[in-house]
Amino acid sequence: MSETVTTPVVRTTAAPPALGGLGLFTVLLAAALPLVDFFIVNVALPAIGTDLAAGEAMLELVVAGYGVAYSVLLVLGGRLGDLFGRRRLFLGGMAAFGLTSLACGLAPDAWSLVAARVAQGASAAAMLPQVLATIQATTRGARRAKAMSLYGATAGLSMVAGQILGGVLVAADVAGTGWRSVFLVNVPVVALGLVLAVRVVPETRSQHPEPVDGPGTVLLAASLLTLLAPLTEGRSAGWPLWTWLSLAAFPFAAGAFWTVERRADRAGRTPLVPPSLLALASLRRGLALILPFSIGFSGFMFVIALALQKGAGLGPVPAGLALAPMAVVFLFVSLAGPRLTARHGTRVVTAGAVVQGVGVLLIVLAAWRDWPHLDFVSLLPGAAVAGAGQALQLPNVFRIVMSEVPPARAGVGSGVMVTTQQSALALGVATLGTLFLTLVPSMGMRDALVTTLLVQLAGVVLTGLLSLRLPREVG
Repeated sequence: MSETVTTPVVRTTAAPPALGGLGLFTVLLAAALPLVDFFIVNVALPAIGTDLAAGEAMLELVVAGYGVAYSVLLVLGGRLGDLFGRRRLFLGGMAAFGLTSLACGLAPDAWSLVAARVAQGASAAAMLPQVLATIQATTRGARRAKAMSLYGATAGLSMVAGQILGGVLVAADVAGTGWRSVFLVNVPVVALGLVLAVRVVPETRSQHPEPVDGPGTVLLAASLLTLLAPLTEGRSAGWPLWTWLSLAAFPFAAGAFWTVERRADRAGRTPLVPPSLLALASLRRGLALILPFSIGFSGFMFVIALALQKGAGLGPVPAGLALAPMAVVFLFVSLAGPRLTARHGTRVVTAGAVVQGVGVLLIVLAAWRDWPHLDFVSLLPGAAVAGAGQALQLPNVFRIVMSEVPPARAGVGSGVMVTTQQSALALGVATLGTLFLTLVPSMGMRDALVTTLLVQLAGVVLTGLLSLRLPREVG
């Protein structure tokens, strides 16, 4: 007589998909593209204005249209990745970014370029949140710490390298394309990224996805638009009535957004920006630090590009390469970030603010002493020291912000972080750029530059003070 042997069923929990080295390279390549494109146009703006007969207000729209669309849609992009799959949104966003970059490069007139830039910003908003969310969902422990540090290093390096690359491409006039090459260069990079992503980026999504928060999305868009649109366009448009009405509407839009989000959070739904997520001290305090850091960073890059080209008379290549020491030092110092943070905790960020402040002071002294003969040599000490300070801050702060965010909320957390960063970048161009351009007629280029740099220095001091409130250890 035969016996039936019953084998007990053992239930196992599937391990999360792992992100390999080539996969990490692919998502970091995608992370670099939107930030490079935010800054790459700075040194190309004079050439764009000449070729397309675009005035100052139109050129500001070329910058602002991208930045505002990008900022407004980033959190939504993170939520859609949680809902439909991060790899799917990553591939779709990257493909759209390539197509809109092609449209920018082929734009026949200024309005077509602005429209293509808005669409490019929207594409970037679909792609970028998936990078951080994928890293958060597919890495653990020391590997996640390294990946987050590399993400921060990529972000900082991209912002400087974008401006350098823009100058080189405009001057090289590749195949007679002139300024158009700063957008067309994205097309082969996107093609490579898509081929790699299909093979090496795993699919992840939230285990309990929530539907899109329609009211929250609309109110967040209204809040950012009522703030960023008048600040970016107000000065060049002569501060018409709509700019003041828009700024007056901002606190009401922001208050309505926060009320709706808090009500949804208390009802057990997942709003676009859950107030409960801000209960994480690391995320809340890290976001507060990202604001002044990014405002100062983008404002400096925009102002120095204008000052070197319009004031010091440098061409696009010398103007771009003047910041090369900042990029090189940033790269090497950021590689040491994880080891320094493991040994000294978040006080590395405080030290970075002190070092950056010294660098900005050196740049102020160079501008005061050498103007109008400001060039690579005179800027080298200050740019190098400032780059070292920035490298000690940005990668580590990104890692701190996401350190306590659970994988299920990775898309929401990454969307909130990159929205804060991108909004601050747009604010930096709007506020420090407006300050500089407003001061030039009355004070002259040199004094306007020095004054703007001293305002940035105040922001660096604020960043250092805020870093003292960060959790001492990084999870």
